[in-house]
Amino acid sequence: MFKKILIANRGEIALRIQRACREMGIKSVVVYSTADREAKYVKLADEAVCIGPPASAQSYLNMPAIISTAEVTDAEAIHPGYGFLSENADFAERVEQSGFTFIGPTPESIRLMGDKVSAKQAMIKAGVPCVPGSEGALPEDPKEIVRIAREIRYPVIVKAAGGGGGRGMRVVHTEAALLHAVQTTRTEAGAAFGNSAVYLEKFLENPRHIEIQVLADQHKAAVWLGERDCSMQRRHQKIIEEAPAPGIARRVIEKVGERCAAACKRIGYRGAGTFEFLYEDGEFYFIEMNTRVQVEHPVTELVTGIDIVQMQIRVAAGEKLPFIQRNIEMRGHAIECRVNAEDPYVFTPSPGRITLWHAPGGPGVRVDSHAYTNYYVPPNYDSMIGKIIVHGDTREQALARMRTALSEMVVEGILTNIPLHRELMVDAKFIEGGTSIHYLEGWLGQHRR
Repeated sequence: MFKKILIANRGEIALRIQRACREMGIKSVVVYSTADREAKYVKLADEAVCIGPPASAQSYLNMPAIISTAEVTDAEAIHPGYGFLSENADFAERVEQSGFTFIGPTPESIRLMGDKVSAKQAMIKAGVPCVPGSEGALPEDPKEIVRIAREIRYPVIVKAAGGGGGRGMRVVHTEAALLHAVQTTRTEAGAAFGNSAVYLEKFLENPRHIEIQVLADQHKAAVWLGERDCSMQRRHQKIIEEAPAPGIARRVIEKVGERCAAACKRIGYRGAGTFEFLYEDGEFYFIEMNTRVQVEHPVTELVTGIDIVQMQIRVAAGEKLPFIQRNIEMRGHAIECRVNAEDPYVFTPSPGRITLWHAPGGPGVRVDSHAYTNYYVPPNYDSMIGKIIVHGDTREQALARMRTALSEMVVEGILTNIPLHRELMVDAKFIEGGTSIHYLEGWLGQHRR
């Protein structure tokens, strides 16, 4: 086992990794920017090294600074957390080449899963269900285009191969509208992107966002740790997550989970990872894999009793997973609310000094946060300052515990999204469970202050 680990991140995840290290008897080194000098994990660290000014490019994304800090502090491994360099294959490669262990997958796995096309091809080979679509660009032959669309089934979406940022897309609901839509999108794509190639995919109108957590070791063993429902999101940013996903049959989840674990073995994956899916009408469609620990990992920890961060460290040190699939049991229900320093309804960031911080407690309540009374929230980074996670025997109990926890939580001096969470916890549709990824946007449209 490692004697010392460098934590190449900030915020609540830096504190989370530090706690895992301390519990395992491992010394931790934290790197920080001048903006994070006051953070709790900096004060609690065995060693803390300032690696640059507030700008991420000069600190948390500065590979030479991070690697040289590992060298001067005699760290043996580097944990990248999430965001920043966590899914950067070049960083993973440089860490390993410099003689340290990267606590995460191999650079090859990161590259394979980081490219949407190669990831989808790898998943199709592994039998993981993907969004149906044309294989590559559409041909010129109109009859062939009609045949492909019939095979996919309507509604379909025409997408420009060179497009991006939501541009170069057209949803088609009927065969009568198909060829005109393809031609129009081709013309627009040629003008906008210099590439008139288009392809077809099945259009999912009201999907849910469901993800499967996996763990794999270097000895070809892999397990999946149940699923999470992350459909409560705004502009593709998740704000509430829960496990298990309400209203999906266990046998359907199990089938997908087993395929995800099998895919890990097939691609030689190691460490923690998450397979993200869109789920609609009883079907799962793979969208991407995150090759790192996720923000929402605590809900899985609470329902399985498995410490995912410690497992990442153990696997990186070459240990075998201490359990097999049949040992893994899901108990009860967990919900997580992300606490962001922002206006709860217009979402403008609200950095500044926290004049009072009071975290909730009680049975089944966990708060992961680096904030405290008199802590200054810097304006330079993501607005998330913590997470409230609750666990109950049932979803109803978890909801009741979250309502209680949110009513106890006090943050003064800055704005947070806690008032929004309080409202959502009493929303009839959320209580019912199973809302789509578009639900929160619609809800906000009706509840704008």
